[in-house]
Amino acid sequence: MSEKKTVLIVDDHPLFREGLKSLLTGHSGLEVIGEAGTGREALLKAEALRPDLVVMDLSLPDQSGIDVTRSLRELLPETRIMMLSMHSKIDYITEAFQAGATGYVVKESASERLIECLETVSRGEYFIDASLSHQVAKNLMESGEKSARITDVGYSMLTSREQQVMRLIAEGIPTKKVAKKLFISPKTVENHRTNIMNKLDLHSTMELVRYAARLGLIDVDLWKG
Repeated sequence: MSEKKTVLIVDDHPLFREGLKSLLTGHSGLEVIGEAGTGREALLKAEALRPDLVVMDLSLPDQSGIDVTRSLRELLPETRIMMLSMHSKIDYITEAFQAGATGYVVKESASERLIECLETVSRGEYFIDASLSHQVAKNLMESGEKSARITDVGYSMLTSREQQVMRLIAEGIPTKKVAKKLFISPKTVENHRTNIMNKLDLHSTMELVRYAARLGLIDVDLWKG
């Protein structure tokens, strides 16, 4: 790279941030211009410094890195964001990319993959740990096939987030667990639930379950017995 790309590091562990800075300092094409330990601090630093790249921890003390990523994409649409996480579950990875991240690296392989990831996303490409790529591709293909089969007008009126919430509620997952799974607050889940019920003209959870079952979104056997 002929011109250095500026980097903002967001992680709540100071020692880990230092390790990342040391790793990136040795690269001639990257320059660390700031660091943050919370989501709020990350947004303030990003607005002030306007970095080319952001290394974002998934778990922050005040909010999830995924929520911060969504905010950053609105604030600085040209900034490329790569997620760094201890989690390799497909739900976390899919949610990160849906939020606007363009790279995903698990922390255990950060020393090997971080620079490669930053170089890749800085070129406008997507990057994911090689060990995770097959799993993600399979999941996206399956979810795409399922979405393609759903042509119900009411369902199509729901936002992608409302569709996610609806499926989880229909599966019988409690509000708090839905919130944790989607990195949102329980109140936000309830707000989505209200919007879903209003849009679909449904009046009870059981009506919602029947509706989801009719569309083939859930396995009705889950509710038997």
